[in-house]
Amino acid sequence: MAAIAADSVPGTKRVLIVLPTYNERENLEIMVARVLGVLPAAHLWIVDDNSPDGTGELAETIAARNERVRVFHRPGKLGLGTAYAESFGRALAAGYDYVVEMDADFSHDPAALPELLAAAQHTDLVLGSRYVPGGSTPDWSLSRRCISRIGNVMARTVLRLPVQDATTGYRVFNARALQTLRFDESSLRGYGFQIETAYQCHRAGLKVLEHPITFVDRRVGQSKMSRAIVLEALMYIVRRRLRGTVA
Repeated sequence: MAAIAADSVPGTKRVLIVLPTYNERENLEIMVARVLGVLPAAHLWIVDDNSPDGTGELAETIAARNERVRVFHRPGKLGLGTAYAESFGRALAAGYDYVVEMDADFSHDPAALPELLAAAQHTDLVLGSRYVPGGSTPDWSLSRRCISRIGNVMARTVLRLPVQDATTGYRVFNARALQTLRFDESSLRGYGFQIETAYQCHRAGLKVLEHPITFVDRRVGQSKMSRAIVLEALMYIVRRRLRGTVA
C-alpha cells in the first residue's frame, strides 16, 4: 500500500482529533497547542480516564481557553479502546467527516497530521505505518520490536489482514469507516482494538492505506504498554480465528 503525497484537506471537511489520556499532564498542554497549530480548523476531544496526576483538570483549563477543545471524563482507567469506541459514536452523531486517533505523549508527531489527512481524501482508513518504506521506530529496544512484529505477523497470517502495521495507534477514519465499525460485543482496550478496527474495515471491503510515520518513544511520563495489553491482542487474533470469522 503506497503512500500518497500531501495536499490540502478541503476546508468544508470537519476533522476531529481524539486524545485518550491517563497521567499525561506533563505533555497535554504542549500537545494540544501543536495539534491545533498544525490543523487550525480541527476540533480536539480529550478523553481522560480519571488521571490521578491532574490531567483532567488541566484539560478543563485548556478547553475553557479554546472553544475547539472539549473534555470527556471517565470514572477510571478503562483503556484507550473503549475511549475511542465511545468517541466514534459521538463523532458520527456530531457530523465529523474524519476522526484521527493519536497518542498524547508525542510518540505520534503532530507534524504528520496534514499528510495523513491528505491521504484520507483517497481512502477510508489511513494507518500511520511504522513498517512500510519510510516508516521507522528509531528508539525501540529489540524486545519491543520483536513483540510488535510478532503481533503484526499474526494479524496478517491468521486473520489474512493485508497490512504491515495493524497495531498502529496513529490513524484516520472517514465517516464511512466509522459507520462500519461494531463494538457491541467488544471490550478491547489496547492493540487488540487497533487490530479489530482495521480488520472490520478490511472485511467490509473498505479501502485501507498505509502511510509511513516515524514513531518515537515518549520523552516525559510513563509508558502504558503492559503484558496484559499484548496478551489481549494475541488472544483476540486467536479467538477470531477459532470463531471462523476470518474472510
